[in-house]
Amino acid sequence: MERTSCLVVGGGPAGMVLGLLLARAGIDVTVLEKHKDFLRDFRGDTVHPTTLDLLDELGLAEEFAKLPARKLDRIQLPIRGSVQTVFTLEHLPGTHKYIAMVPQWDLLDLLARAADREPNFRLRMNTEATAVIRDGSRIAGVAYRTGDGDIGEIRADVTVACDGRDSVLRAEVGLGSRSWPTPMDVWWFRLPRTDIDPAGVIALLSANRAAVMFDRGDYWQVATLIAKGGDAAARRGPVSEIVRSMADAAPWLRDRENALRGWDEVKLLDVKLDRLDKWYTDGLLCIGDAAHAMSPAGGVGINLAVQDAVATARILATPLASGTLTTHDLAKVQRRRSIPTAITQGMQRFLHTVAIGPALSGRVDIANAASTPLPLRVLRRIPVLRTVPAFLVARGVLPEHAPAFARRP
Repeated sequence: MERTSCLVVGGGPAGMVLGLLLARAGIDVTVLEKHKDFLRDFRGDTVHPTTLDLLDELGLAEEFAKLPARKLDRIQLPIRGSVQTVFTLEHLPGTHKYIAMVPQWDLLDLLARAADREPNFRLRMNTEATAVIRDGSRIAGVAYRTGDGDIGEIRADVTVACDGRDSVLRAEVGLGSRSWPTPMDVWWFRLPRTDIDPAGVIALLSANRAAVMFDRGDYWQVATLIAKGGDAAARRGPVSEIVRSMADAAPWLRDRENALRGWDEVKLLDVKLDRLDKWYTDGLLCIGDAAHAMSPAGGVGINLAVQDAVATARILATPLASGTLTTHDLAKVQRRRSIPTAITQGMQRFLHTVAIGPALSGRVDIANAASTPLPLRVLRRIPVLRTVPAFLVARGVLPEHAPAFARRP
């Protein structure tokens, strides 16, 4: 039997940020991460301006600057044979007028190193939470299993579920949720990149394909959208058809139509969009995707999860330190973060309706201006409006800042 003050389940961006901030408040924190390392392709790489601001406030900017990063300051679409800017980030308020594209494993390693410098922080890799421990109606901690097969229990004053949309803790506690249909699932794969390719993030919308390409230097990380539930049927065809259909909107990809050698190189992400009615119960709080599974539309899920973690640390640090934590404190976190979550998910549902759904159904071809959705035509014609969606994506609603106890020069 082990004990900690705050037990964080999940070592993604939300879990690592929460663990670091609470440790700097003097709180005893244990983070459980079920994998043996952070190296997984299925991680988003976007570090938004609000997270860059947070790293500045935590005194980690210099260390972050050493990571392999590419700066994204615009979103582009192939239109009529050329790549045109649809959204721009250059007019954002604040110091960081870009999104940094950094391998998420590098960011998580940075956060882990910073947290390890705090004497009351413990990171348990290769350790998976398997069930909650109950003390009457209260969640008192979790049972765990390591990759070596060892089992045990950790009890805590509060357990925070940061274990994603398929959260074991969320499922076991049975918190009710509301969900919305999504028109797509996502295929995730890599393509080679050449020096003459466009840079940054490229969105492709055509009659046959909707995809987003993330520039990682020597390769593209590609998220291509498929109709919801269409994976099995599509895999009966040739894998080369994926890039061939992308090249309809981006002819410069023609030389890579055979870059994918087999379907095992194409991973499926089951897209969900939902939100818990209540993010907490006595002794347990859900944040990030465990509280609100986000669509990949806009690439905002990581940013929202980090903002949840900052608010959680600020609200819970004092009652945890004094031993007076109650469900009232957990409710404060939901009240603080529910409005930004609802607005962001509303934006994603709008994108599903006006762009992604029509593209997947073949009703829109962005290369043909006559069929371009009205919102995109307006953005192209009135440049100043391009900053509005850019602000929502890059900075979001109600951004959080590091509490004073966590700041370092």
